[in-house]
Amino acid sequence: QVQLVESGGGLVQPGGSLRLSCAASGSIFSIYPMDWYRQAPGKQRELVAHITSDGITNYADSVKGRFTISRDNSKNTLYLQMNSLKPEDTAVYYCHVSYYRTRWYDAWGQGTQVTVSS
Repeated sequence: QVQLVESGGGLVQPGGSLRLSCAASGSIFSIYPMDWYRQAPGKQRELVAHITSDGITNYADSVKGRFTISRDNSKNTLYLQMNSLKPEDTAVYYCHVSYYRTRWYDAWGQGTQVTVSS
């Protein structure tokens, strides 16, 4: 079973930066694409950024040019560097991976709170 543990959230002023980390257990980390999602109060969970196993990235329009997703396969860790943060980036951030073990599974972390406020 794959387990994901996020860290790095917190309170930051508008214009500030944070880096989120997602540590993954198991040997599957390097072979599957991974994602960062976020969910703000009263809103649906939305995809923020996606990275393939070989490092190709995609971003939601709302974070393009400000957020960077990356992965270190040697450390089984996924990152999200968030710069120029805005109040509307306030949300719980989750990492996610879909993996195959006789069938497809979805694994989610517990989430880490990011609050952007002055």
